[in-house]
Amino acid sequence: MVQQVTNGIKVSVKSNFEGTSYRNYRLYYAFSYQVTIENQSNETVQLLARHWKIFDSLNNTEIVEGSGVIGKKPILKPSEIHTYTSNCFLTSPIGAMKGYYNMVNFTTSRMFKVYIPTFQLMVSSIHN
Repeated sequence: MVQQVTNGIKVSVKSNFEGTSYRNYRLYYAFSYQVTIENQSNETVQLLARHWKIFDSLNNTEIVEGSGVIGKKPILKPSEIHTYTSNCFLTSPIGAMKGYYNMVNFTTSRMFKVYIPTFQLMVSSIHN
């Protein structure tokens, strides 16, 4: 698990290899990742958007941007936690992801970024 705190917002991520699948005659490696966002600040905040940079060992890079996370724009009061699970598919057995969330502080109306630390995506058998 990797963790990072930005402006009082703690982001923790753990990833898991889920298996392989074929699509359009091409092999893909499926990974899931669970993100926990914890508001350690004294302010109420809302996650508005996400920005992901996904890398694989074949030098492919994919940028994924969008509103909220898995169809939600969670509001976190102080000490509240939001956890979600998502997935990605790579064309190689090793990769990584990193990114940030665009958030707003409800008290000040200030927009800010919360960084998501780089985490590894690796087929289980490669660890050994």
